[in-house]
Amino acid sequence: MPRLILPMFVSLLIALAFGNRAEAQVSLQIEGGALWQSVNSVGIPGDSGTRFNLIDFGKGPLPGYRAYLGYKFGARHEFRALYAPLSFELDGQFTAPVSFQGVSFTAGTPTTATYKFNSYRLTYAYHFEPSGNWEWALGFTGKIRDAEIGLTQGGLTSKKENVGFVPLLNFQALYSFDDLWRLRIDFDGLAAPQGRAFDVLIALDYEFVKDDWSGYLGYRTVEGGADNNEVYNFAWFHQAVLGIQKSF
Repeated sequence: MPRLILPMFVSLLIALAFGNRAEAQVSLQIEGGALWQSVNSVGIPGDSGTRFNLIDFGKGPLPGYRAYLGYKFGARHEFRALYAPLSFELDGQFTAPVSFQGVSFTAGTPTTATYKFNSYRLTYAYHFEPSGNWEWALGFTGKIRDAEIGLTQGGLTSKKENVGFVPLLNFQALYSFDDLWRLRIDFDGLAAPQGRAFDVLIALDYEFVKDDWSGYLGYRTVEGGADNNEVYNFAWFHQAVLGIQKSF
């Protein structure tokens, strides 16, 4: 599946170079907001590490933001690149001894947990003919995850890093109430025996300037993880988001 990334980038470059500029549209979208975690269960190694939950160290709120660069051409085709960093540190104590990456951490001792799950994605989506007030798009996303979980207790430190490729399906829906107000649904996700990943946005969108400036307010949830001999980690994040988009 990682071999899909190169054709996607090549297709994007071809579209940028030879697409019909009269029908093409470039957009920049920035989103940010407060984020909470309701689940963040960890066990490393996955088959022998002690299971613990990072929400015991703190649920939030935590800062979260992302940026999209989009290119739509031929009225039906869209490429979109995403940069979505996520990293934080939480301080707490374990109520029982924890074995993490083969290192033993004691209970009742101040401990710092670090968590990173940066996401880089490239999406291709095909936009269907509008049906009434609805607009639909379906496509696929290539995601690169840059993940790290670490524990520090006094002079003792251990961490697990992981970089990998994840294929996802993309689904978009837009319902127009009138010329200004719209309901937006944006979904990236896929489940497999090795794990799952879901990223869903439900938002109310307002167009300040026709085909130029728009903003939205909504709820985003990100859930997923993996369960194998090397890593066990399932997390569920919830975010109140505010976004703005500029079209060129």
